[in-house]
Amino acid sequence: MATAAQARQTGKTMNTLIDILNRWEHRDTRQTPRVLLAGDFMLDEYVYGDVDRISPEAPVPVLRVTKREHRPGGAGNVAAALRALGCEVVCIGTIGDDVAGGELTALLEKAGADVSGLVVTPSRPTTRKTRYVGLAQHKNPHQILREDEEQTEPLDDAIVEKLVAALESAAAAGPAVLALQDHNKGVLTGENAQKLIAVAQQAKCTVVVDPALIDDYTRYRGATILTPNRYETALATGAAVTDNVSLAKAGRVVLKRTDAQAVVITLDKQGAFLLNATGEQQHIPPTRTHEVADGTGAGDAVMATISAALAAGCEFPEAVALANVAGGLEVERFGVVPVTRDEMRDDLRDTIGLRRSKVLPREDLAALLARKRKLGQGPTVFTNGCFDLLHMGHVTYLQQAREVGSALIVAVNSDDSVRRLKGPQRPIVPQDERAAMLAALECVDYVTIFDEDTPEALLSLLQPEILVKGGSTDVIVGQDLVEAYGGTAQRLALVEGQSTTDIISRILDIHDSARTKG
Repeated sequence: MATAAQARQTGKTMNTLIDILNRWEHRDTRQTPRVLLAGDFMLDEYVYGDVDRISPEAPVPVLRVTKREHRPGGAGNVAAALRALGCEVVCIGTIGDDVAGGELTALLEKAGADVSGLVVTPSRPTTRKTRYVGLAQHKNPHQILREDEEQTEPLDDAIVEKLVAALESAAAAGPAVLALQDHNKGVLTGENAQKLIAVAQQAKCTVVVDPALIDDYTRYRGATILTPNRYETALATGAAVTDNVSLAKAGRVVLKRTDAQAVVITLDKQGAFLLNATGEQQHIPPTRTHEVADGTGAGDAVMATISAALAAGCEFPEAVALANVAGGLEVERFGVVPVTRDEMRDDLRDTIGLRRSKVLPREDLAALLARKRKLGQGPTVFTNGCFDLLHMGHVTYLQQAREVGSALIVAVNSDDSVRRLKGPQRPIVPQDERAAMLAALECVDYVTIFDEDTPEALLSLLQPEILVKGGSTDVIVGQDLVEAYGGTAQRLALVEGQSTTDIISRILDIHDSARTKG
């Protein structure tokens, strides 16, 4: 358990990171962080479907396809992540003269990346990864198969010369960081990486390398900082990586073989270990524990954030700490979805208690739900009520409601609405206090106050996937509306013997009894 001093230091560190993100966002546009990104650009395809049965032909699941998506992959994912962080990005790599190459280029251009450094190779296809994703019971996505189309032979010398020329042109345009994203698909193999690093050194660019899963890091000699994970580090150094002593030993091997200024070894839920060439070392823990939905893309998020932070003038420890935040957020979403500065800032504020309240105006809540759906974070549950004099029956019901989906919204009747529904003596507790108490419950994710007699206008705006209601009423208000847009309604069991009216009656009985005895 962290001591009070450690907690204060953690809070100070996170406030520093928030300040960095704020300064980063308000930089002069002429000082926009600039990253030249070279590496293996790929197209990621996601094929979604429902898995309801096993094939009668073989013991494999049958995927009934419902949706297909294309996203930038490999170095392309890093490019999208850098753009989400507000960086100017120049892409340097290869694509095939094919449909996948055109699709990838279009996606990168749509994200705002400069694709002038992507060289078309007619004899070499665009690397394409297709992931088949099953939705068990129409939720909880799980990847069931991945199909790869790729060619990893060394590039022709003429293609390499074009890549070097593209980097020289981009580096001459102004200060930048060179990020090398290596998946060992051909762009950075052999002497290619050394040629690109030489150009960067001549232009005085910081060089960040996310290494491939290989055992020889000499191809990265001359880089500024490398970002291998624990497994990649063990393979490259031949040493087990288990604690700070072994991390430092392995890190020294990496630094010696690459002449780098620093190496940061990412450690999944344990954060990261930073070692400088001067021998200074630092374990940088994660800001909080993250619920892992999908580990895909976490390394790319770390690479992008470190590159962006260094391009914005951060020191190594600050860059790594920010990368911890981005990597943690990335694993909480399914597939590769870029992390923004706003999301990082909100997460830091959330962790140290500066988060925007769970109590949100309906317009802010609608925008937040739209972002959640874009990130594929699962179905949202909605319930509503007066919740006057919060009691154990309410708490039990809300806990059950939260288990139905991935987030629970509680809509609370305003004071005027309660008076219209319950009479002039209600509510006992004002609306802001009722909302704050609900927000204090762990099972409640968001609270909003509504003034109408029914929640239908709110349901129409928010469009939650699941509407739940407790009690014994025959009609669930809003059920028809929710089902019309494709949602579902569920009734939860009534918690017997628990109601606000009963509690008020008992209080009045006690009061009357006391007056009689008096």
